[in-house]
Amino acid sequence: MKKETPIIINNVLPGSIAQEAGIEKGDVLLTINGEIIEDIFDYKFLICDEELTLEIRKEDGEIWEIDIEKYEDEDLGIEFVDELIDEAKSCSNKCIFCFIDQMPKGMRDSLYFKDDDMRLSFLSGNYVTLTNMDDSHIDRIIKYRMSPINISVHTTNPDLRVFMLKNRFAASVMSKIRKLAVSGITLNCQIVLCRGINDKEELSRSLMDLAKLYPAVNSISVVPVGLTKHREGLCKLDPYDETSSIEVIEHIEKIQEEFLKKHGSRIVYIADEFYMMAGKEIPPYECYEDFPQIENGVGLISKLINEFDRYIGTVNLSPEKSRKVSIITGVSAYNYIKLLATRLEEKYSITVNVYKIINEFFGENVTVAGLLTGIDIVSQLDGKDIGDEVLICKSMLKADTDLLLDDYTVGMLEDALGAKVTPVENSGISFINSVLGI
Repeated sequence: MKKETPIIINNVLPGSIAQEAGIEKGDVLLTINGEIIEDIFDYKFLICDEELTLEIRKEDGEIWEIDIEKYEDEDLGIEFVDELIDEAKSCSNKCIFCFIDQMPKGMRDSLYFKDDDMRLSFLSGNYVTLTNMDDSHIDRIIKYRMSPINISVHTTNPDLRVFMLKNRFAASVMSKIRKLAVSGITLNCQIVLCRGINDKEELSRSLMDLAKLYPAVNSISVVPVGLTKHREGLCKLDPYDETSSIEVIEHIEKIQEEFLKKHGSRIVYIADEFYMMAGKEIPPYECYEDFPQIENGVGLISKLINEFDRYIGTVNLSPEKSRKVSIITGVSAYNYIKLLATRLEEKYSITVNVYKIINEFFGENVTVAGLLTGIDIVSQLDGKDIGDEVLICKSMLKADTDLLLDDYTVGMLEDALGAKVTPVENSGISFINSVLGI
């Protein structure tokens, strides 16, 4: 059966096997060795052979059969219009905590798309719930060794998970996780914690269930539910505060100690936001082991501080004289960024203003820098002394673009603020270099 969506070639790398074979941009890939290609994993698997026959449809409709001999793992040099060679699978859940359901109207369309695609989990680190997957999908993960896979678990209690995800297929998550685990797939799990719903005893149950599958379950992050001011008609959820965050930290740290003694690893890691809301010191660098959940905002601050401490002593270059810069950050990270900025001010003859931007767009309960918008930055910096350059966290931008969530561009920010705006990677080295203008 032919694939309904054509596999259109978007680019052929110069000097590649594909270019030498006469394959061009705009051609359509039909089969490899007579096999229909469902997605990028079929393609990657099939091109591993040393002898290939590609069926290509040229733009004029002519069908070419191209025989290729190559080394076993040599790439053909083809890039496709769609990275997955297929449409991303959308999410069929109605999670009570879904952030997308809490976004205001009028934002760009792509922000409202809910993906729940195992392939994006492997390729981009996205989290999947496994509710949209049957045994055939699980078998494909195992067949193509898609490892690691990131899974949004939230709870291992079947009835509670059905309630939280509003999907009757959500109950079978542990059987799917076990199948992946025994097949050698590494899993990183996430629990979005909702007060009074999947915390306390339910949280203990979930962590214990998942830890039984260690080391296949490589890590578990516990992150606070994100609540915007746009929750009309949605399930009532209470935000975490200082007291409730302290309770969460104390609860999980006891379990971490137990896991460390039993397994030699903490396995479960607490999101930085909980420590910030609790007003507690972020754990030291070594407590995050190999930082398995760094992309999920777990250990970011500790890693930043560690890199800062190691790098600051190696910088001998003098910054520009009388340099003045401003750093834009969210409420949660403000105290940490301010502390690092003060250390640079004391060591070098510079002025660093750190501005805490309150998230008026999504609501004050949203405190991370990555969800700040251009309109809030511009309005709250009005009349402020911003100096020669404004530094923003690169996580505020859509990947590989200069777009913020509200479609402000870096250029628009520069025009509005009257200063250069520089996106900065979340690392101690990038932080120091950007502040010093190196």
